[in-house]
This record gives sequence, C-alpha cells and structure tokens, in this order.
Amino acid sequence: MNLTDPVADFLTRIRNGIRARHQKLDVPASNLKAEIARILKEEGYISNYKVTEEEGRRILRVYLKYSAENEAAIVDLKRISKPGSRVYVGRDEIRRVQGGLGISILTTPKGVMTGRTARKENVGGEILAYVW
Repeated sequence: MNLTDPVADFLTRIRNGIRARHQKLDVPASNLKAEIARILKEEGYISNYKVTEEEGRRILRVYLKYSAENEAAIVDLKRISKPGSRVYVGRDEIRRVQGGLGISILTTPKGVMTGRTARKENVGGEILAYVW
C-alpha cells in the first residue's frame, strides 16, 4: 500500500478509531507522526503513545482518551496542508482553532509545535492539521 500522504492517513485512523470507540490504534511509525502524537499527548487529546517494533517494522501505538461519560477528547481532526497544496503561514497569520478551543499543529524550522507555541517562538511554518 503506497501512501502519498501518511499524515492524512494517521489523522483518519485516529478519527475512525474514536468513532469506533477503540482504546488504542496502531499506525506505521515515522518521526513526524511521533511528533504529532507527542503534541496530542501534551495538549491532552490522547492518553499516551509509544513507538514499538513488530515483525521488523516500527509501529506507533496511540492510546485514545475518553472522558468518564465516554466522550472522546478529540472532537475532530482536519488535515490542512496536503502534498498537492501546501499551506504555509507566517508567524502573524497563525489563527486560533475553534475560537481557541482547538490547536493547530505546525512544522516549523524549530520543529513540530502547536500554533500557540509557534506564536511564542516567533516562527511560522506549514500547518499540518487542526485538532479540536
């Protein structure tokens, strides 16, 4: 299976996992996906993640997070920048997601970070996704 957009695939698997009420999901690992998972964990959208190896392949295992009422921590994820149409923003153009309730995930020259952190660090970059 040749994927042209592994990040979109990763976000879709999380979205589907939440809709199916899975506790955890496995995706093929990459450094970028691990960084996205790190941000989702730091921001409280997933309970945990880990990179393991199974049958010689690196696997990123993501543990989804639900409230006591079985509400998912993630309402939705949206891929913004795609391989066919990249979306870059300057530091002044990073907008708030869902009126500040969500986060944007960016790749910047200083690494993968949230829009809030990017504004603080005074850097722009490519918007990978919005999460709320």
